[in-house]
Amino acid sequence: MTSLFDGYQLAGNTLKNRAVMAPMTRARAPGNIPTEATARYYAQRTDAGLIVTEGTPISQEGNGFVDCPGIWNDEQIAGWQQVTQRVHDGGSLIFTQIWHVGRISHTSLQKNGQPPVSSTAVQAAKSSAFGFNDAGEPDFVIASKPHALTTEEVKRVVKDFAHAAVNAVKAGFDGVEIHGANGYLVEQFLNGAVNDRQDRYGSDTLENRLRFALEVVDACIAKIGADRVGIRLSPFGRLHELGDFAEEEETFLALAHELSHRNIAYIHIMDQASRGAPAMPDGFLEKFRQAYNGTLILAGGMDLNKANEMINNNIIDLAAFGAKYISNPDLVERYRHGWPVSEPDHKYYYGGAEQGYTDYPTFSGATTIKL
Repeated sequence: MTSLFDGYQLAGNTLKNRAVMAPMTRARAPGNIPTEATARYYAQRTDAGLIVTEGTPISQEGNGFVDCPGIWNDEQIAGWQQVTQRVHDGGSLIFTQIWHVGRISHTSLQKNGQPPVSSTAVQAAKSSAFGFNDAGEPDFVIASKPHALTTEEVKRVVKDFAHAAVNAVKAGFDGVEIHGANGYLVEQFLNGAVNDRQDRYGSDTLENRLRFALEVVDACIAKIGADRVGIRLSPFGRLHELGDFAEEEETFLALAHELSHRNIAYIHIMDQASRGAPAMPDGFLEKFRQAYNGTLILAGGMDLNKANEMINNNIIDLAAFGAKYISNPDLVERYRHGWPVSEPDHKYYYGGAEQGYTDYPTFSGATTIKL
């Protein structure tokens, strides 16, 4: 039986197990620069074979969260270098999730108070960014009305993704995961209910809807190589006011087929049913697996039994765990030995200092993780 505890070959690298620490926004990088605490946080969780960092904005324009560590300047690269070194010392691989939130941002986070950008000019008026309120304090604020990127401006954003990929390699990351999920910019192009464009990136054809995502992937491959590029997707997700659209299943299966030809490192699917979205249709994941012949990661509502069953049945290759890794830095060892898995304190998810970040202990009796 193949299980979570078995090793795995990922794009020429050996993972010590099939557990992935999923990306989770923590908002603890003042000025968008990773700190020593950031390095300690990730180093504590190196019992995962692969760590994917929190969403890392590719530019100020791409940011939708106060104090998210970025990857667009030299100071940020230097900050991440201490993170990647510590994680590699712990024997894990680490990819960074490169992120552009698109319309899920706020003017308080944008240069000179400009509007955020998107595939559309329609505001996500029921969604929030974590920006600054009228008193200048960090707070959840309604996403601002966006500017619809022109055809030429889209090309510039594609270059921003590629530049972030280059910076990630400079910072010592083993690769990048393009954030194509959860209603952010890439999915604002993919989703036909949000994408109301009339140009070559428009919603009138499946090929047009895929174009932006594939151009981003291709631009990153051209700069750092296919074996260093992954992507996260959330088929049938409804976060941030995504809607139903015609050919939804066909869109994601066509994307899987195209990505299979590109030999990228992996596809990371986020199952949003665990967050209240409609479940993926029965059999969809199996169809996706047939369309995509590379490494497949699944996140969302995972536990040890589900992970082992899906890995052993060859539905997925790697299992990703999110919130469980916040409060259980030694999650794999807890699963391995049958030790209790603790729950995180939600009020410390975003912002703050060490509490709820680097102060969660390993289970008594486990090998101590250096803090």
